[in-house]
Amino acid sequence: MMSEDSCGRKCCRVMYSCNWRQPSERKRKCSCCWLSVLTAVSLLTLFWMYVCLMAFNDREDVNWKAFSILKLWVNWFMVLIIIAAVLTVYCILLLVFALVQLALKEPLDLHCLHKLFLFLGVVFIALGTTGISLQWKKEWHTVLLSLQATAPFLQMGGVGALTLVSCLVFQCFQRTRRIASKILIMVVFAGVSVAIFLSPLLIQSPCLVEEKQLPPKPALIGHRGAPMLTPENTLMSFRRSVGCHVIAFETDVQLSKDRVPYLMHDHGSHFLRRTTDVLHKFPGKDFNHSTNLTWEELQELNAGDWFLKTDPFCSVSQLSEQEKKTAGNQSVPSLLQLLDLAKTHNTSVIFDLKNNDNNDTIDTVNTILKSGIPQDLILWLPPKHRVDVREVAPGFIQVYNDVSDMDLDRGDHLNVKYSALSATEIWELRSRNVSVNLWVVNEPWLFSLLWCSGANSVTTNACSLLQDMTQPDWTMRPDRYRMIWITVDLGSLLIMVTLFILQREREAKKGFSGWNQRELSLFLPSE
Repeated sequence: MMSEDSCGRKCCRVMYSCNWRQPSERKRKCSCCWLSVLTAVSLLTLFWMYVCLMAFNDREDVNWKAFSILKLWVNWFMVLIIIAAVLTVYCILLLVFALVQLALKEPLDLHCLHKLFLFLGVVFIALGTTGISLQWKKEWHTVLLSLQATAPFLQMGGVGALTLVSCLVFQCFQRTRRIASKILIMVVFAGVSVAIFLSPLLIQSPCLVEEKQLPPKPALIGHRGAPMLTPENTLMSFRRSVGCHVIAFETDVQLSKDRVPYLMHDHGSHFLRRTTDVLHKFPGKDFNHSTNLTWEELQELNAGDWFLKTDPFCSVSQLSEQEKKTAGNQSVPSLLQLLDLAKTHNTSVIFDLKNNDNNDTIDTVNTILKSGIPQDLILWLPPKHRVDVREVAPGFIQVYNDVSDMDLDRGDHLNVKYSALSATEIWELRSRNVSVNLWVVNEPWLFSLLWCSGANSVTTNACSLLQDMTQPDWTMRPDRYRMIWITVDLGSLLIMVTLFILQREREAKKGFSGWNQRELSLFLPSE
């Protein structure tokens, strides 16, 4: 037991209230209110940290959006993650100090500086939530989807946290003298407990499956090659993806001024700025459209040095000196060069046609046919002029980005964002022998979830990471999960009942001891 004003009590008081001395009676009155605020903000920071971690798969969308506004390529999402992590750790530690203060029966007096930081934290989370809702609304679907992978473990963690907190709740219950306050405490605590204990009734995950029913591992399609380890849309990147055993190269095609199809994702006002040194090579030249530069001029650009300078995936340190030298000397490749590589390795090619007018389609199809690549290695994705392309190149595999369009054409290849389909819809499409490819999947948890859902393939930036996965992150038989769920809930309930009884007996002994002292004082002679 700590003494009335021991060093431990003082240290805890300093951390929470930045004051060695006991607070005044006036300051104690609103301490419980600020404890409630601290608890709410801590839960908010945990929620926001979870959102950031689940959205990490799509971090390049945030970085691209920031680049389109600021014209500066920085890993803005990592900055967001760091701020969220610092804020979360700060609030959780502050809450821990508050609970320790409460357990030691110390008065709570949150310092005004902490109050200011909590306010700033709420503002930061509010801005972030608003930003997602306005600019990145589809990411909420990712957060909901992630619960299929994390909900069983979040529920167990919630049961553990509830068990730990129950001791303090019971302590407050026993100390409270007003009946109404006691009823309020127990009703709220019982409601939260029931919600957490019974939440598995609502949990549905495709990974709760018998092992023999687990679908085959999805094949990998290299998104612009292997951009986590090499400059995107370069021959080096596509060669690196070959080592990941990808079944197809995914890329983006534009046409030069002299009608040569080449590989480049960015277009419009961002054309060439992010991934080449065009500003240095052609200062003052108009290059807002792909047709502003000839193929010869495009060949003068360096398409790899940006990767070494910005390190977009924090992976440059993994490259050898020779690989760094090779990356720094990459140029803009033509579609024909990629087709030759694909033909050599018997790998399919799927691409977006950025300026999808009729002339671009004709020139692109002609380049493909002249390359000599087998037509069944071309996964034709551009939706415009699909009928004309099918007449000229009937061997192309037609891929659709909309289920209704695919059904209308009686197609059997679908390419959509990973959050566009539920597990049930994926299984229904598989039963119709439709090949389902989902993009862009980079994180193991998401790949595992789509594996359990039955996706045929995924487009990924992280082929080097996903190729090594031999099974999903987790799978569990439904009956085993029910057994674990019930056991954990019953164990927690038993512990909480025991704590409640012990707390009640302890308070009863204190009351009895105080009563004995008062009775004894009646018989002692006064001095």
